[in-house]
Amino acid sequence: MAAVSLKDVRKSYTSDLQVIHGVSMEIKDGEFIVILGPSGCGKSTLLRMVAGLETITGGEIVIGGRVVNNLEPKDRDIAMVFQNYALYPHMSVYDNMAYGLRIRGLAKVEIDTRVQKAAEILELKKFLGRKPREMSGGQRQRVAMGRAIVREPQVFLFDEPLSNLDAKLRVQMRGELQALHRRLGTTSLFVTHDQVEAMTLAQRMIVMNAGRAEQIGAPLEVYARPATTFVAGFIGSPPMNLIPKEGRLLGIRPEHLEPCAESEAMLTVAVDLIEPLGADTIVYGHITGDPDGKPDGDGSSARVAARLPANAVAQAGKLALRYDPANVHWYDPQSGKRIEQ
Repeated sequence: MAAVSLKDVRKSYTSDLQVIHGVSMEIKDGEFIVILGPSGCGKSTLLRMVAGLETITGGEIVIGGRVVNNLEPKDRDIAMVFQNYALYPHMSVYDNMAYGLRIRGLAKVEIDTRVQKAAEILELKKFLGRKPREMSGGQRQRVAMGRAIVREPQVFLFDEPLSNLDAKLRVQMRGELQALHRRLGTTSLFVTHDQVEAMTLAQRMIVMNAGRAEQIGAPLEVYARPATTFVAGFIGSPPMNLIPKEGRLLGIRPEHLEPCAESEAMLTVAVDLIEPLGADTIVYGHITGDPDGKPDGDGSSARVAARLPANAVAQAGKLALRYDPANVHWYDPQSGKRIEQ
């Protein structure tokens, strides 16, 4: 295991095409870090630079106290798990897991010990003789993780490893990843575009936007106090409402809105869509009668989503809503940065 340090890490393909704009972070030994962001934000590029699969243009990457900028991937003592499993179809599960160790010249007894140990951790012992095509997607992803585990690296790197799985398997695999990290305690960097994966797996997360680390922090800290309008609008389902008000942007989470009498209304919303979800209902609409009389940036009324108790709204119409001022966030409309009260 090892700590990882990113110091002003940058990546440019040409003088006018910079894709990573100076990311810095200190990752503790044994920490599980999730790199989260939309497609094209640079999250996989950042991970590949740590792995040595992409060269860095500027800055410094340190693994276990050693600067690895110019080291080949095989010399960085890392193991990577990819989205597409990358298993050898003609090899058995055992051979897929053992192949990298054979290439490194480890003794047969040592290889067998490591493979058997990893297979036990991942509950793959009864599948060691099978070929990948004879296994489910979740089982194949466990084999890919097993191949990483047997290397006993200082750092695990996961590049959207659950993206090819269906919803039920994703939930199961998240639980298995959590259990695996508790058991091994290996420093891990996990890339995903899925905020649920980030919120459930991360000890800390890096929220990426256009090649920049928009916010770094514990999941609940990022959710409770988004540093920018990008983070506020990306984290949460539905995301935070951002409403032009008093020359600023007012941010309010959907769950912090509640129905009320018209005389108590802080927002009046014309309901556009109702989504009953069982335990609660999501109501989407647009503001009418904004006290400031100010529409949002494109000239239309500000959009609002509210997470309400089940059956709170049965049909479209006007809906009076209120909120506790203690739950409000304010943002600068030009910079998008949080305004501390």
